[in-house]
Amino acid sequence: MRRSGDQTKAAILGAARERFAADGYERATIRSIAADAATDPALVMRHFGSKEKLFAAAADFDLRLPDLSTLPRESLGAALVDHFLRRWEEDDTLQALLRAAVTNEAAADRMREIFTGQLAIAAAGLADDPEVRAGLVASQTLGLGLCRYVLKLGPMAELPRAAVVAWMGPTVQRYLTATAPGRDVP
Repeated sequence: MRRSGDQTKAAILGAARERFAADGYERATIRSIAADAATDPALVMRHFGSKEKLFAAAADFDLRLPDLSTLPRESLGAALVDHFLRRWEEDDTLQALLRAAVTNEAAADRMREIFTGQLAIAAAGLADDPEVRAGLVASQTLGLGLCRYVLKLGPMAELPRAAVVAWMGPTVQRYLTATAPGRDVP
């Protein structure tokens, strides 16, 4: 049975997500992705143009952030840390994206878009400077993901979830709700 263009594109994206998650950006090849999708490498290139563009399309990632305005203000940091722990553990795509972002500019761009964009939207209305606050939260959550799930840094990889939340929650809380340095308290 012949697939439509949309079906072929969907098969390629599915295969790319799996291949990038399994092999990382550098080792995944257009040829292996095409084989996984049961299509020709030329069709992959026709639909996506390059490996970088395919990766960017495959890494269309929603952080599924909770609506922070519905949470008790004093528990925002803990809630976000717990949320990110679940996201890192539930979806290999985020780990693959982080691995690739370390060595590939297109992947780094995609990671920046995902984290700064989605976090800034989530932080809007909580306090001033949502972009700065989003960047600070991203630095913690990306560092957590890198150390715990990619590098598997002994103490961070072995800490129980509740301990990670207890250690990191107050820092993320401060990033989200504290008065910005240099600003007078109203």
